[in-house]
Amino acid sequence: MRHLLKTVSTAAAVAAGVLAASAVSTGAAGAATPGPASLYAPSDLVLTVGQGEDAATATVQRAVTLSCALKASGTHPAPSAACAELNSVEARFDKLVDASSTVMCTKEWNPVVVSAAGVWKGKHVAWTTTFGNPCEMRAGLANTALLNF
Repeated sequence: MRHLLKTVSTAAAVAAGVLAASAVSTGAAGAATPGPASLYAPSDLVLTVGQGEDAATATVQRAVTLSCALKASGTHPAPSAACAELNSVEARFDKLVDASSTVMCTKEWNPVVVSAAGVWKGKHVAWTTTFGNPCEMRAGLANTALLNF
């Protein structure tokens, strides 16, 4: 009888160890592959204006954040209008730049770079454009809520 109790308690200890190891490995696997945080794909951008010829070397003068998932938010001054505009052009930023502006600007070379980087509806996006000077930038972006910040 004593031998039987020892065998049963050993078997119980082994089973408990297997269950504990199984729970730990399941927990680790579950932590490595988290479920989706929401039903909506992320749409978060950083928009910048910088002094220089390209975004990689420009000195950033202004930067804002914009999040368009569920509710428009961020540091952008008009997040709702910016998200609506971005949605209407399907994140094709070039469609927001007015190349045919009739505003008169000097022809001085004082380049300004405008860029957008982040995620739009779950896909990485990166866009940049360079204007010859601040006047050309204001003229080219006069009709856009997204790029006026």
